[in-house]
Amino acid sequence: MKRINLLDTNTSNKIAAGEVVERPSSVVKELIENSIDAKAKKIVLEIENGGESLIKVTDDGNGIHPDDIEKAFMPHATSKIQTIEDVYNINTLGFRGEALPSIASISYINIKSKSAEFDTGRMLQIEGGKTVINEEVSMPNGTQIEVKDLFFNVPARKKFLKSQSREAALINEIISRIAIANPDIAIEYHNNGKKVFNTYGNGNMLDAIRTIFGKNIVDNLIYFEGHTDTSSAYGYIGKEEISRGSRNNQILFVNKRYVKNRLATVAVENAFKSFSTVNKFPFFILLIDIYPELIDVNIHPQKAEIKFKDDRSIYKIAFDSVHKALKDDVFESFKLPEEQVHEEKVENIPLDLDFHNFDKVYHPYVKPQNDYIVKENDDEATYEDKQQVVDLPVDLKPISFNAEEVAVNNQNDEDDNRYLEVSRPYVESNQSVETDSSVKNTYKVVEEKSNAKIPNLRIIGQFNKTYIIGEYDDTMYLIDQHAAHEKILFEKYLKDIENSHIQVQSLLVPCVINLIMDDYEIILENKSIFEKAGFLIEDFGDNSILLKEVPYFLDKLNPKSLLLDLIDNLKNLGSGKTTEVKYNRIATMACKAAVKAHDLLSTEEMYELLNTLRFIDDPFHCPHGRPTIIKLTLNELEKKFRRIQ
Repeated sequence: MKRINLLDTNTSNKIAAGEVVERPSSVVKELIENSIDAKAKKIVLEIENGGESLIKVTDDGNGIHPDDIEKAFMPHATSKIQTIEDVYNINTLGFRGEALPSIASISYINIKSKSAEFDTGRMLQIEGGKTVINEEVSMPNGTQIEVKDLFFNVPARKKFLKSQSREAALINEIISRIAIANPDIAIEYHNNGKKVFNTYGNGNMLDAIRTIFGKNIVDNLIYFEGHTDTSSAYGYIGKEEISRGSRNNQILFVNKRYVKNRLATVAVENAFKSFSTVNKFPFFILLIDIYPELIDVNIHPQKAEIKFKDDRSIYKIAFDSVHKALKDDVFESFKLPEEQVHEEKVENIPLDLDFHNFDKVYHPYVKPQNDYIVKENDDEATYEDKQQVVDLPVDLKPISFNAEEVAVNNQNDEDDNRYLEVSRPYVESNQSVETDSSVKNTYKVVEEKSNAKIPNLRIIGQFNKTYIIGEYDDTMYLIDQHAAHEKILFEKYLKDIENSHIQVQSLLVPCVINLIMDDYEIILENKSIFEKAGFLIEDFGDNSILLKEVPYFLDKLNPKSLLLDLIDNLKNLGSGKTTEVKYNRIATMACKAAVKAHDLLSTEEMYELLNTLRFIDDPFHCPHGRPTIIKLTLNELEKKFRRIQ
């Protein structure tokens, strides 16, 4: 029978380190929070090699009493609480007394600290949890702690770390969010000797946000706030322009503690969706101040999650405050200047205009099908010009068109041809079509190939400008034009990447993109993958990049928006993914260049799309796994109409 053993202090500290110290960013979080609890007004963070070689934090806080400096590294030693009741009324960021002994057990520690009431400070050196030096030292008020060679004696833990650039990005995420929540503290951050940012500590949160995220983010933020008897919610919600494809730019603080909470996140997202048409996640910074006794922060080893006593009240205050701010912003954008409120007049309304037949009058913003109904609009037309109704005939009647006549009259006007749908005959692969020369319809002869996965369909038409209807024998086919084109582009792009035959196009004006540190590290980590995929990216300094070339078929897309979406998707993949998986994800996102739903296609375009789809490797599923084509046999259709049983 195995006996029960009492673990020694060193072993228990290493086990605790596995929960508290997951990676270098965990160490940074604990040390910075200690500095904040010490009432520091300036904090300097320095790291090397993603925090593996060095994490150094210097502050001007209260310091540690010289008699307590060695005690601070004993298990469960803390100045934050005294009894269990204090856990339910926490006003500090730290309180368990686990972080420092856990960190010391798996690294080399050098700490210096001095409090204002003493002339000198103390220096302590700890190696793997054992104190080797404890001596007096001369230094200014505050604390300086160096953590070197993290996980040097726990190699199993060290091998699970990500790349140094990725670990640095995670540290940047932590220190950036802490800097935003504490705008009254000047925080300076250095990575491998290079200054990344320095906040002012002037108490202005917008200045801190501008330092971290840049001017474009600040220019697209809306302030919100709300209050109840027990809590307050305030912060900033981003407009549609800065929404992203991931939740990486969603920041939540509860009593200045950086946490993750699904309830509060959903509240903000639901409020945002009420005023947004984009299918992306909003940028937001939400700070909740609440009585400490109404929350429980002791439910997660790293204190990264929190539990509210009344979930519904938190959801309501977050939703209502964001919803009101967005609503007010919409109303403000439509508000007329004060001097124009009393100047608006309604003039020149035809007295004989029959409003009962108004559906027969063409809207002035719809392209007219005959010149005498409404005035043609152009980009330079004035507001009054666009509203002017001219020469309305008294006997206005619906106009019928002859398709061939319209085609002849408009054969030199490409814009007008977009508004016409002229039925054309089905073309077999071995057959040419004789048409009236005035219509000028020509078709390319498509040769049959033995590897076609879909029969050669006859195009019947386009439904809802989204689905192509075709038939073959006694079967009707419905093709999702967007999904089909997506899959065509996807397969071709992946094959071009594999064969290194990417056709690229230089941007007329190279695109300068300012990135946050986290996004910048993703670019550096995957630079060769982007280059092979057809994106020429150069470093532009200060976490900025210069995008000079993109794959040729992406020329109509916004290059900045696309690249940010690609970064978000690579983030969501996590670490350890193969280059093939990353190429697949890039190709999936790049397929945004495909024809969209509700795009009007000509018959020739529909034939071209289907004839290309027939010969790709998998024409039946889009890159996201959805079907591209469904079919309905004559037998199934007649059953629907109960013509047969």
